[in-house]
Amino acid sequence: MSLAEPKTVDDLLNYRISRLFASSGAMVIRLCEGRYGITRREWRLIALLAAHGAMSPSELSERAHLERARTSRHITELAARGLIRRVPDPEDGRRAEVDLTPRGRQLYDELFPQSIRFNGQVLAALTPAEVDAFEQALAKLTAQAERIAAGKPVPEKADRRHGGARRVRGG
Repeated sequence: MSLAEPKTVDDLLNYRISRLFASSGAMVIRLCEGRYGITRREWRLIALLAAHGAMSPSELSERAHLERARTSRHITELAARGLIRRVPDPEDGRRAEVDLTPRGRQLYDELFPQSIRFNGQVLAALTPAEVDAFEQALAKLTAQAERIAAGKPVPEKADRRHGGARRVRGG
């Protein structure tokens, strides 16, 4: 395999990271869904609220890297289960922030240490120096990808409301 000179899909950075995510994330997903009855995306929203405090649904959507409509559905579901709550803006009744409820905080306090444990088990394959080097490389790769994406190198965007990425090319 070669990241620098990919010959097949197996060599592509995104594919390799996706495989790592699928393998390492499976443990947390199983825990979220099986023990706590939440999806990985719902867990992401809960974890972000725990880490950063109350925020607008738009900010939460941006931090979670989820579409606003999907985030809104998750917020509604989590609020119905008493894990998060909407906090009205006293200055503008049309706006609200979302925040964890005590029950949501309790779920986070139980689940996060278990996520840390799985994280540690995966990282145990590396030496401390390799973990440091990986962190630095990951930060550089993320910054580079964000710079490239900000430049919109592919102007076309899939219309997800009408079939997603299905686009017919002329022959």
